Amino acid sequence: MFSKEDNEILCRVGPGTPMGKTFRSMWMPFMLPEELPAPDCPPVRVRLLGEDLVAFRDSEGRIGLLDRYCPHRRVDLFFGRNEECGLRCVYHGWKFDVTGKIVDMPAEPENTQMKEDTRIKSYPVIEWGGVIWAYMGDQATMPAKPPEMEWGLVPAEARFITKRLQRTNYAQGVEGGIDSSHVGILHSHLDPEHPELPFRQRQISPNLAIPYLASDTAPRFFIRPTNYGMAIGARRNASDEEYYWRVTQYLAPFYTMIAPLREGRAFMGHAWTPIDDHNCWVFTMTWNSDRPLDADELDHGAVHSEVTDDGTYRPLLSSENDYGLDRVRQKLYSSTGIEGIGMQDTAIQESMGAIVDRSVENLGSGDAAIAGFRRSILKLAKERESSARLEIADNPQWFRVRSTAAILPHGTDFLEGTAAYTKVD
Repeated sequence: MFSKEDNEILCRVGPGTPMGKTFRSMWMPFMLPEELPAPDCPPVRVRLLGEDLVAFRDSEGRIGLLDRYCPHRRVDLFFGRNEECGLRCVYHGWKFDVTGKIVDMPAEPENTQMKEDTRIKSYPVIEWGGVIWAYMGDQATMPAKPPEMEWGLVPAEARFITKRLQRTNYAQGVEGGIDSSHVGILHSHLDPEHPELPFRQRQISPNLAIPYLASDTAPRFFIRPTNYGMAIGARRNASDEEYYWRVTQYLAPFYTMIAPLREGRAFMGHAWTPIDDHNCWVFTMTWNSDRPLDADELDHGAVHSEVTDDGTYRPLLSSENDYGLDRVRQKLYSSTGIEGIGMQDTAIQESMGAIVDRSVENLGSGDAAIAGFRRSILKLAKERESSARLEIADNPQWFRVRSTAAILPHGTDFLEGTAAYTKVD
C-alpha cells in the first residue's frame, strides 16, 4: 500500500518540497517556440512548479523567465511592454533584462543605488530540440545540458511536438504513460472496421496494428531499474515458442516513451511537466529516427493535440463536455465512446481527481510499472535531499534510449533481445 505520507511527497512540487527540489535540479520543458514567435513579441504568463512567472523574447531573440510580479509594487508584468532588450512594467517604468537585472528606473534619480541593489527573480532558459527549457534550481549546480532524448537530436523535419493542459498532478500522467496493460482495453474497438469509425482511427487501432494487445489483455511485467529511470517489459503470448514484448521507457523525472504500433513508424513520447500540484503540461513528441515524418505520422501525432486556439493549450474536449462522450459510439464499437487516444487517456486520468488518493488503491500484477515508478522517483527525491546535485542531471547522454516492440523466442531477455533497437547512437 502506498501511504498518504509518500503520496504527499510524490505529488507536491512547490518550493521547498522534496519533489520540488528534485525537479528544480534538472532542466524542464515548459513552452513551445511558437508561444514566443519573434523578438519583442508579447510576454506570456507561465506557471511552473507552483510559481507564477512571465516569459518574454527580447529584441535580440533571447528568452527571459521572470517573477510575474514587479518587485516595486507587485504589478503583473504580463501587462508590461517588451521593448529594446527588456520587459518594462507599465506602472512606474521599471525595466528588466532577461537575467533579472534592472536596466531602467525612470521614476527614480539617475544615479540611484536602488537600481544596483534590486533585482527580480529570474531563471535560465534555453531552446533545444524544438522546445523551450527552464532551470529553476541553484545556479551553482546547473546542468550543462538538458536530457538528450532522441526527439531532441533528430532534425526539425523529423519531429512533431504538441502541448496541452491536463488537470491532474504530473504523477497521474506518468503512470498512465507507462501502463501498457490498459492499451488493449481502453483504446480498443469492438468493431474496428465499422464504417462510421474515422479512417485515421481504423489505421492506428491496436486491434489491427498489433493483435497481441487485444488477444492477450493480461501481460506479465518485468521491471529493470536503469541509470535514466526504468525499462518496462510487457510480455504477451505470440505463439507456442515466442512472446510479443513491448518495451516502455520511464525517464526521470517525468518522461515516458511508448513503442510504435507498427514497424517502421514514428516513435512517441511524453513529458508531464508540473504546472503545480493539480495541473501539468503534456508535451507529446512524435519523431522518426531515420527520415522526415510523413503525413500519416503527423496525423497520428495530432491525435494527441486537439486544443483551443486561444493560446491557453486547453483541450477542446474536457470534463465540462464529458470529453465528447458518445454513448451510441460506445455501444456500437468503441470501448469508451470518446474519440482520440489522447482524450481517452486524459478523461480517465482526470476522472481520478487532480491528486488521486493512492492509499486506498488495490494494485494488481499488471501494475508493476506503477509501483516501480513510485519507488524510483521517491528514491531520486531522497538522493536530492542528501546532495545538492543529481548524478542523472549531469549525464544527459543517459537519456539516449527509445522504446520498441519485438517478438522474441521464449527464454530471451527482453533488454538484451531489443538492445539494437532501444539504444540511440
